[in-house]
Amino acid sequence: MKICALIPVYNSEKHIANVLKSVVQYADNIIVVNDGSTDGTQQEIADQTGNDSRIAVVSYEKNRGKGYALQQGFRRALQLGFTHAITLDADGQHVASDIPFLQQTATENPNALIVGSRKFDNPNMPGGSKFANNFSNFWFTVQTGRKLPDTQTGFRVYPLQRIEKMHLFTNRYEAELELLVRCAWRNIRLIPQAIDVRYPPENERLSHFRAGKDFFRISVLNTVLCFFAVVYGYPSLFLRKVFHK
Repeated sequence: MKICALIPVYNSEKHIANVLKSVVQYADNIIVVNDGSTDGTQQEIADQTGNDSRIAVVSYEKNRGKGYALQQGFRRALQLGFTHAITLDADGQHVASDIPFLQQTATENPNALIVGSRKFDNPNMPGGSKFANNFSNFWFTVQTGRKLPDTQTGFRVYPLQRIEKMHLFTNRYEAELELLVRCAWRNIRLIPQAIDVRYPPENERLSHFRAGKDFFRISVLNTVLCFFAVVYGYPSLFLRKVFHK
């Protein structure tokens, strides 16, 4: 196994430097995908990476969304010979010291998708996050017949060769849900791994989630996935189990 950390970033000039400083302590190789940032993010990345051969940067001018950034990161990781990618966000909420635990679980289960699982009794967690996760968990179970405690987190370990030929239909936040569902349909084992989350004061939090537009996109995706679960997902999963694929 050859594992890298993958960080998609968009307009995170206040956070990305500290994120990279913390991640580099626990990951030998890092891929940063600059998703068309228009602030000082690009310069912050350059200041941190310098001539550090452990950090590769993918950058493009137009913002395309988190899902697109992840796909570009997966592609670069495969080109560099990595078998797995640990994805984490650039807003500083994910705790880099959890990387070894995710990596250990992936090492023990190399063909599985390891999904970070937050503690929902955290008093600093926004109420909207709890509702969004419960909403997502419900539809995920409907679409796959499986249960996960946290379908919203971006702190995961992807087995790259298992998803190499998967072309996503979505490019933004909803892409992470699509990845989970389609991995389940491919009979890829999904393993939750407890993680910690750091919630900064409200005035310091970074979020590019657009409540109206993005919730609408997620709702549309759930509708589409429910349809394809019936005509493709469940039949495909049944056949894969029968033929042990």
